[in-house]
Order: sequence, then C-alpha cells, then structure tokens
Amino acid sequence: MAERQGGGVRRWYAGWTLWIVSASAAWAIPAFDEVRADFKPSDTLILSREGEVLQRLRTDATVRRGQWVPLAEVSPALRTALVLSEDKRFFEHSGVDWRAASAAAWGNLWNQRTRGASTITMQLAGLLDGDWRQGPGGRTVVQKLGQTVAAQVLDRRWRKDQILEAYLNLVPFRSELVGIDALSRTLFGKAAHGLDDREAAVAAALVRAPNARPALVAQRACGVLRDMQATSGARPAQRATPALARVDCDALDLFTTAALQRRAFDASEGVAPHFARYLLRQRSGKDGAVPERVSSTLRAPLQRFAVQSLQQHLRELRGRNVEDGAVLVLDNATGAVLAWVGSSGQLSQASEVDGVLALRQPGSTLKPFLYAQAIAERRLTAASLVEDSPAQITTASGLYIPQNYDRQFKGWVSVRTALAASLNVPAVRTLVMVTPDAFHRQLGAVGLPLRESGDYFGYSLALGSPEVPLLHLTNAFRTLANGGRSSAVALSDVAKPRFAPALDARAAFIVGDILSDGNARARTFGTDSVLATRFWTAVKTGTSKDMRDNWAVGWSERYTVGVWVGNASGAAMHDVSGTSGAAPIWSAVMGFLHAREPSRAPKAPVGLARTAVQFGPVAPQPGSPDPRGGGQPLEAAREEWFVQGTQQAFFAINSVAISAYPSSASGQNDAKKSAPDAAVSPAGLPPRITAPAPGTIIALDPDIPPARQRLQFTATGNAVQWRLDGKPLGRGPRVAWLPWPGRHVVQLTDAQGKVLDEVRLEVRGAGVVAQPLRAGAH
Repeated sequence: MAERQGGGVRRWYAGWTLWIVSASAAWAIPAFDEVRADFKPSDTLILSREGEVLQRLRTDATVRRGQWVPLAEVSPALRTALVLSEDKRFFEHSGVDWRAASAAAWGNLWNQRTRGASTITMQLAGLLDGDWRQGPGGRTVVQKLGQTVAAQVLDRRWRKDQILEAYLNLVPFRSELVGIDALSRTLFGKAAHGLDDREAAVAAALVRAPNARPALVAQRACGVLRDMQATSGARPAQRATPALARVDCDALDLFTTAALQRRAFDASEGVAPHFARYLLRQRSGKDGAVPERVSSTLRAPLQRFAVQSLQQHLRELRGRNVEDGAVLVLDNATGAVLAWVGSSGQLSQASEVDGVLALRQPGSTLKPFLYAQAIAERRLTAASLVEDSPAQITTASGLYIPQNYDRQFKGWVSVRTALAASLNVPAVRTLVMVTPDAFHRQLGAVGLPLRESGDYFGYSLALGSPEVPLLHLTNAFRTLANGGRSSAVALSDVAKPRFAPALDARAAFIVGDILSDGNARARTFGTDSVLATRFWTAVKTGTSKDMRDNWAVGWSERYTVGVWVGNASGAAMHDVSGTSGAAPIWSAVMGFLHAREPSRAPKAPVGLARTAVQFGPVAPQPGSPDPRGGGQPLEAAREEWFVQGTQQAFFAINSVAISAYPSSASGQNDAKKSAPDAAVSPAGLPPRITAPAPGTIIALDPDIPPARQRLQFTATGNAVQWRLDGKPLGRGPRVAWLPWPGRHVVQLTDAQGKVLDEVRLEVRGAGVVAQPLRAGAH
C-alpha cells in the first residue's frame, strides 16, 4: 500500500514538474511586433532615392520567402479557405479546440480516423518555437503539452487577426515555399490579395499536405472548395457564381497539376538587376548581413528612361549585329550613381553580363587624358600644330603604323582639332612625347589602373588598346568635369566625397573646352552631329578595333554620362560609327537630365590665359610679300586658352614660322621642332633613309583595304631619288608605296644614280596582288 502511494506521488510530482517546465517555456513566446520585426524575406528590395522599389533580388538560396503580407492584403477567399480547412472554430476557441481534441481522443480510442485537433494557434506556436514542432515520429507528450499551453498564451496575448496574419506568413506550403506571398507569386503569378476561390482552395490544401502528389492536393482542394461554397451565404461579397455552383473536381485536378509545376516567382525582377547585385556585393563585404530593404542613389525615372533609350536604340540598329549596351550616369559633385543599366535585357543573349563592369577596349576615349597630360607638362598647347600624316614608329616588335578611323589624313592641324575630331596619328605622336609609361601612370591617377605596364601596350595606348570597365571610364571623365579632382563613386548613403588631385586643373579645363567645341569636331563629325546639344556639354566618342566596342562619354555642368554599345560575345558590329552607336543614347539621356535644368560652361581656373591666335599656311606663296605665306591659313583665327606662360599669337610650320619670328631660337616656331619629318639634311652629312628602319617586317592588316595601306618612305635631303628592287619609285624626301608581300630592297640615290643609302624590308600578308611600279607615286 505504501509502495503504491509512493509511486503515485512520484507520478504526480513528475507530471507537475513537466507542466511547470512546459508552461515556463510557453510563456517565453515573443510578441507579434517582435515576430514581424524578425521576419526575413529571401529577397532584398533595392529602393531608389525616392523610395520606389527598383529591383527585387533573391539573396537567400535556402528558402523561398516573400515579403510579409498584412492580413488586410490577403484575399478574403484565402482567409475563409484556410479557416474552413484547418480550424473551423478559430474565432470561437481560446487557442485550443477542446471539442475537436475530445473527438480526436475518442476516435483514437476506437481506432477511427478523425480530423486532427491541432488549431491554427497551436500550429503557429510550433512555428514560433522549434521545441513544439512535430518531428518525424510525431510530437512527444512534453511537446503536446507545451504546444497546448503556448497556444493558450498566444490567444491571450495576440489578437485573432494577428495570429492569422503571422500564420499565413510563416507556414510552409510546398518544397522551399514559405508564406503566402511566395506561394501566390510562384504558383499563381499574382499577389496574395488577388487569389480567387479555386486558387485559395489549392493553397489551403497545401497547408495540410505540402509535398503530396498533385492528385491528392487536388482532391483535398475540391473538398475545401465545396465547404467554401456551402458557407458562401455568410460571405455575400464572395458568393459563388453559377458556374461554380457545382465543383468540377476533374477541372480542378488539371488546374492544380499545372499550378504546382509553375515557377512564376523569378529570382530577380525590376529595372536595375546588375546594379542591385553590385550594390549588395559591396555591402556584404562590410558586415556580411543582407538587409530586407536597401536604399540607393538611383533615380527611378532616370533609370527607367535609360533602360528604355538603350533598348529602343538597339532595336533601331537591328541588322547591324549589335545587341548589347550599357549606360551609367554619375553626379559630378558627389559621385552618386544616378542610373546603372548593365544590359539590354531581352535583346541580349548574355543579359546576365554587366556591361558597366565588363572590361572592354575604350578606343579614342583615352585621348582627352593624353592631351591633358601633354598640355599640363607644357609639351603642347591647344593651338600647337601636330601632323596628321602617315607615321611609322619603330618599336621592339616592328613598325607601329597608326591609321585614322576614316583611313584619311588631314595634314597639319591644331591640337584642338586633333582631339575634337579624334585623329589617331596626332595622338600617337603626342604619346611619343609623353611616353607610354608616363601616360600609364596618369591613367592610374584618374582611376583607370591597368593590369599591364605602359611598355606592354606601347604606342597603341594612345588609341585605347587596354581594357577598362565603363564604371571606371565614366568616373575618369567625371574627374575632368571636376577640374582634375578624382573621387570614388557612391552607391548609397551619399557622404561628402573625398577628392584627390589627379590632373592639372588648367589642362582639364582646356580639354573640356575642346570637347565642347562643335566647330573643332566638324572635320570628322560634321557641324550638325548628334553630339551637339542645346546646352553646354563636353563629349568624346570612341571605337575599338574591328568595331567591337563603341563609346560615348561626356559631361555637363552637373552630370557625367557614359554609354557603351557592342556585343558581350566580342563579335564585331556592322557599320556602326561613333555617331550612330552609343552617341544617340548619350544624347537622349543628357536631354532627359536637362529637360528642365540648365547647364553652363565652367569658369576658367587660375593660371589660364586667353589669347587671340592666327595660323599660317603650309609654305610661303611664291612672290608674296607676306613672310607668313599669304596663302590659305591652316585654321581660322580664334581665341585660344593657354596655360599661363605658354601662349603665343602665331602658329606655323617650317620656314613660315622662322620668317614670322626670325629671332626665335626655341619653342613651337622652331622649324626643326615643329616639323620633325622636315626634309632638311644636317649640314655636311649625306642624305639618309629615315624610314623605314633596316630589317623592318611589315604585316598587312586584312581589316584595312589594301589601297589604304600605303607605306611612307622618308629621307633627309631634297635632291634624292628612290628605287625599289632596282626600279624607279619616286623623287623627293618622301614617297608613298603600296606594299605587296615579299622581300624588298629600298635604295636612295642622287641625280646621277649613285646609291646614297639602302635598307631591306619584308612584307608579310596574303590577298594583295602585286601591281606595277609607277614613277612618282605619292
């Protein structure tokens, strides 16, 4: 008897202890606001500076969870279906349906299958605390007891609408789908507020059997739909239509099967996918946490317009083998990214490639920095004369022979014309003065660090042979817009930028003045090109070899805009020029930015002088009393900007400059310095061949028409004659020759035929037919 009493006491004590432990754990359930605050979607929303959602990007691959949906934004049909399916007396009981629990216990006693007694409140308790969650073998007695207590605590602390709202957002539906937002967007392609009776029935059926076969889900959904129609009298606004007066379970089976196979909830959605990924990568590098919402510097209307403009223009270029492009807009003062379009979207076969970050050859867009460096180092001025003529530059790997875009040469031009009209040969001649290594360092200073050295690229560096991303190139142009001061771009939380001097402010101003000069670019682009805007802008275009990349980068008073057009695959475009590729997009974006906002030319910095300049002709006219030549000037007279101390009033070449300034002994008026290829033989020395160099190997370029690949022979002295392979070629210090493959001997002779100098060269390449020599060919 005593033993039985002792056993009863122990069981009573154990039960009471179990109740205390379960109750104490149940009372630790968080408040509704805490649960809402701790909810983390699997997606991150990127917001514009106006607070508008620009991009939704999936950042959690382990689960598919949408945004938290308030109960007021959930379809009434779904709320009804869920209560009828899971807890018919949800609004009547206090967290535990004791009537259903009694029925379930009685059924278990007699081995009868009955509806489960777990209420929505009890299920939510299991979702909030893993201790009450059902395991593979079912819940233990402790778990059942704790869940019961927790449900009653929940019902006392939370309102019914809060319980139902939290349940709908936390309940697993199918596979990785958690919460009603993820379910409705994935299976039905709509928001939760738009679910109809049939869709709501399928959703409610999935709560009970998340991973069941489609047929079983459809069968259960059919029962839920019948219950909904039976109680439709309580929902006048949701009264069943005559077509649904009788549930067609076969049709519902087909609908359910199709819905369970649908995946309409894309991992990324919006107008700024590439920017969103880049922004989140930058943030994850700081603390590793990815917030639910991230504010950015993007302007929503501008971003949409940039996307539309890029796609529209690429459609107009259809048939020219161009499908990709990118647009970047920066705020000059802060460096804030205002628009970032990394791809043409559906028009591209590589839409995931970010054209803003991709490495591409910038072509002539590097020339502004080259001329700015030469001006800052006082090697050139904006009015200096440079020769745009065939050039052969001896390098360690052979001759470098630059060509202009149009395969034509303009002769002697000013630096202003050479840069604005984007002439290649003068740029290469300028790089010879500056040196590739020095220019390489200058590019790094403005934010264009290159992986290889200046010697690696050689003189092709002047024409944009390295690869740079649009992001860095556009920000480098922003350095020009800010008077040579450089700072990093900003993606969010714009703070005061930290500027560092990267380029001489006076040189940056002069380059900007040149790139804003429509008359100076007229030789290449015409006077009415798409680059001309009704407000002040400075812009430079560029095209890489074989038309693989086309650029337009420029700035206004407040903004810097960069545009790239090409193919992500690297394929060449067809007949896409500097003004038909990227420039129209650049012009459209600039026009949008300044639709209601003016743009004024910048003020000149200290240390500049503005001087009236005149240009002489190539040579004096016979019998002219004017020592400056009296012929047509090289360029029209104008006022020009100079770095203080480099200004002069007259620019000419050869004897014209010497006659105009007879006392000059140095500077740009010196014939020997301004005309390095002048046919003047040093006193006492016999004429010599100056180009090509002995042993030169010439490789014919298959991309250039043979007639455009004439080779220039130059020599010192005037009364000289040329022979090629023993046959007369021409007279004078300079002759042009159309090369053909083979080994050749070039000789320089006097009037009597005496050989004065000789070089041997080799031409390699196929497809060029040998042509007979013509005496005096130039």
